[in-house]
Amino acid sequence: MSTLLRTSELSTPTSATQLFRREGPLVFEVGFGDGRYLEHLAKAHPDWNLVGAEVSLGSVWRAYRRMKRNDIEHARLFKGNARFLVRDVFEEASLDRVFVNFPDPWPRKKHLKNRLLQVPFFRILSSRLKPGGSLFLTTDHPEYFAFSVEQGKQSGCFDVIEGQPPAATLKTKYALKWRDQNKPIFHAEFRCHTVIPSEPRPISRLEMQHATLKGSLDNLGPFTKQVRKFDGGHAFVMEAYRELGSQGLLFKAISEEQDFRQELLIQAWPKSEGVYVSLQPFGDPMTTQGVREAILAVTDWLVSQGLEIDQTWV
Repeated sequence: MSTLLRTSELSTPTSATQLFRREGPLVFEVGFGDGRYLEHLAKAHPDWNLVGAEVSLGSVWRAYRRMKRNDIEHARLFKGNARFLVRDVFEEASLDRVFVNFPDPWPRKKHLKNRLLQVPFFRILSSRLKPGGSLFLTTDHPEYFAFSVEQGKQSGCFDVIEGQPPAATLKTKYALKWRDQNKPIFHAEFRCHTVIPSEPRPISRLEMQHATLKGSLDNLGPFTKQVRKFDGGHAFVMEAYRELGSQGLLFKAISEEQDFRQELLIQAWPKSEGVYVSLQPFGDPMTTQGVREAILAVTDWLVSQGLEIDQTWV
């Protein structure tokens, strides 16, 4: 398996041996940024199996280059939501420890729901950590630190031990920035003492998604954003583009299913028997209900433009 974790390669759950092809402590970093701390962990602990999650594509690319430059083969990088990995991908009692360094504090009141370290997350994490496992938080944000400590205690699963951050944490990109501004840095270990059982949520994989329509892609009207709501999530078709040098169309879409977000590329192109609509392999998406709904949204829009459904496989 490559350094970059692709959703198409994951099952729910996925064993550590499937990810790394070897035994060893499984360690997870949330929001690895440019990968400096992940690099430190990899060099300091060659026996650890490291997984990092990050939502920024630019950061994932920079961390990927860092891993390759340093010949680090026991780290896996995932572009996406850490909640998805913890809830759906990691097996029960599989994680040795978790690091959360300088997370987005989401300081505005209306955004508090986006904070990671809240009671529901702590309770799910309790069942993913091995007995005695810990989460380590380092942040420059005093209000978020106090909030996280309170939430960890309220979960009923963790003892909170405040202390000094590890020296390597203070060498990360944001730590250096905040220290230059003389901001205080806060650190705590959340040590699990009680487990609340929570099995990973299995995600159903569907067969290849596609449809055929009768009609032409010529003379279509302006495209407007398409939204489909379904049990468990939403599918959004954001934009449509003409392919250079062809009569085909490309649709940029997003599937969101309980913290599992996938960016999709759907193609519609003319064939001798009509128009063929299918998912493209961009990003190696997992073919879930959200993907199905995105393809149906594209198909329905084409029908609204005068085409007729011939056959669907969705």
